[in-house]
Parts: sequence; structure tokens; C-alpha cells
Amino acid sequence: MSTDDAFAEAYRAHYWAVSRFVARRLDGQPHEVEEVVAEVFSIAWRRRTELPESPLPWLYGVARNCLSNTVRGLSRYRRLLNRLGNHEAAHRRQTVESPDAERPGSWVHEALARLSPADQEVLRLTAWEELTVEELAVTLGCGQGAAAMRLHRARRRLRAEIDRTRTTVSARTGNDGNGGRNG
Repeated sequence: MSTDDAFAEAYRAHYWAVSRFVARRLDGQPHEVEEVVAEVFSIAWRRRTELPESPLPWLYGVARNCLSNTVRGLSRYRRLLNRLGNHEAAHRRQTVESPDAERPGSWVHEALARLSPADQEVLRLTAWEELTVEELAVTLGCGQGAAAMRLHRARRRLRAEIDRTRTTVSARTGNDGNGGRNG
């Protein structure tokens, strides 16, 4: 198979997986997601001679780098808008949601948000993208042992955050762990 054919096959097989990967990490407009995905596959085209036999983890690694660049650019843009002070996006932070707007499972997202960006990414790669430790290592650009250790530590820190959240909620609601029964 030629490198052009290998690229075409990778594009057909993994376009939607890369799109979902980007969309879950980029809380923005669909056109922003499409731009990042286009950049990922543009880089993959230029480097098509380097495509591995299983290209998805490699594409995720490229996508992570493209996302980092995009997020930095969007941050600069938002800071500029905040300085100008008269753009709709600059005032979104003043919107107050209703008390019943909490999404199911939001406590997991809250616990995840308290972790470092590196821990969040390792957990997302294994949960959302369903990567194996071997694929995680390729995506992160490290050895399998390092990837396994990063995953283990991230899971341990997430468990601690979930336990901390449960303890805080239990203390606020007065739940003693007996389901409201005395004795």
C-alpha cells in the first residue's frame, strides 16, 4: 500500500474518532472543532510516510498538540475580548444558571476538574477514547511503564477527589452513612 493510500485509509477509518476526541476537549463552536481536525489531518498528510500501522493513537497525539495551540490562541482572543469589554463572549461568565441545571454525574466532572490537566487527559484518553496502556504510551509519547504509572496515579487521585466530594456532601446533608436510620 502506498503512503497516499495509507493516509486515505487512516482518514476514512479515524476521522470521526479524532473529531469526537477534539470536540470533547474543545468546548467551542463546531467550526473550531473542524479547524483543529483539519489541522490534525493536514499534519498527518505532510507526515504520511511516518504513519504507524495503527495510526489512531498517533493521530490523538497530533490532536493533543493541535488542541494546545488552539486553546492558547483562544485564550489570547478571550483576554482581548475581556479587555475590550463589549463582546458577548466577554460577559458569559456573568450568566447564572438555575439551581436545577445540574447535569447527571456532574459530581464526577467536578472531581475530574480538580485534577491536574495531565491527570485529566490520561483519564479521558483511557475512558473516552478507550485506549489501552500501549496506545496511551504512543499518544503521550512515553514508554508503556510510564504510561501505566501515570494512569495508576491519575486514577488514585481521582478516587481521592471523589471520596473528598462524598465526605463534603455527606457533611452538608447530615447523612451519617446509615441512610437516615438512627442506630
